[in-house]
Amino acid sequence: MAVFSVNAQDEFFQPTKSIGGYGELHYNSSKQGDVDGTKTLDFHRFIIYYSASFTEAWSFFSEVELEHNFVNDGEGELELEQAFVEYRSDKGGFKAGVILPTAGLLNEYHEPPLFLSVERPEYSKYVIPTTWFANGISANYKPMDGLKLRVALLEDLNGEDVGSGFRSARGKGYKTTAYDWTKNFSAEYTGLPGLRLGGSYTMNNAPINDDPDTTANVALLELHAKYVAHNIYAIFEYGNINYDGTNHTPSYKSSGGYYLDLGYNMASILNLKGKLMPWFRFSDYNRGTNDDGVLPSKHYTITRFGVTFWPVDKVAFKIDFGTKETEDADIDEISQLNVGVGYNF
Repeated sequence: MAVFSVNAQDEFFQPTKSIGGYGELHYNSSKQGDVDGTKTLDFHRFIIYYSASFTEAWSFFSEVELEHNFVNDGEGELELEQAFVEYRSDKGGFKAGVILPTAGLLNEYHEPPLFLSVERPEYSKYVIPTTWFANGISANYKPMDGLKLRVALLEDLNGEDVGSGFRSARGKGYKTTAYDWTKNFSAEYTGLPGLRLGGSYTMNNAPINDDPDTTANVALLELHAKYVAHNIYAIFEYGNINYDGTNHTPSYKSSGGYYLDLGYNMASILNLKGKLMPWFRFSDYNRGTNDDGVLPSKHYTITRFGVTFWPVDKVAFKIDFGTKETEDADIDEISQLNVGVGYNF
């Protein structure tokens, strides 16, 4: 009977191909102390997805990204962020190709309507290096409803760049090595309505200058929680990265931090269609510690207020204003105003 059921599904399944994508336009204005900064208008990202389903279980997915309109003189980026074959079943599956590690809330799902601010949270850039993609394989298992366990084996990080931060060490799939393999373990729970709880641990003995006998060791631990229900929007993410054996200048021992988002959808109160959400963010993170502790010039505190409006779920108009300061008394506070629109389809 089971064999007949599988054969029947394959017989009636129609292979499909689909296209999608996302993009975002940003206006950014900044001021440091009494000095005006830059005012930029940038189509930050334009992304195209292309996927194909071969059977109900087997499929292919890809994502190509163009940043800042075009690539010229080392500015702008054209990247293959995803390209993998996937197998899925009720109990789990696997991927092989260019994949996204499970690290934080935004690395795998980073379309502009999914986060509140115009720019991605700085935590998602300097702690979790969103978007982080790599050559590799992953497998997941669902032992119960709402619980997903995943393990991924990925290309090595670039050991010569680890000491200046995790973000700098990404290989992005370009002529990468697999001497030690980056190991990424994660767990995610979505068994309660509106709630997402998870965490991950990633480690690699990253070869320095492609030498497997000389390595820089890196380990990232992160925890995250998201609640979106009853007009409430709340996010908390925490992460810490430890470094060991780095020879890069500057060479840090660790980095990390957290951020908290709180918002409330007021559309029904104002009798509006869509969603209208005023929100607040507080973030504290550092980009480097040494033997004496956190470096004052690398320790940032961010306070941000904003309003986001979704006329439909796939389109978001955003405005936010905030300040960014360090512990270093010689560095003036930065104030920032951002306005943007983002979409996905």
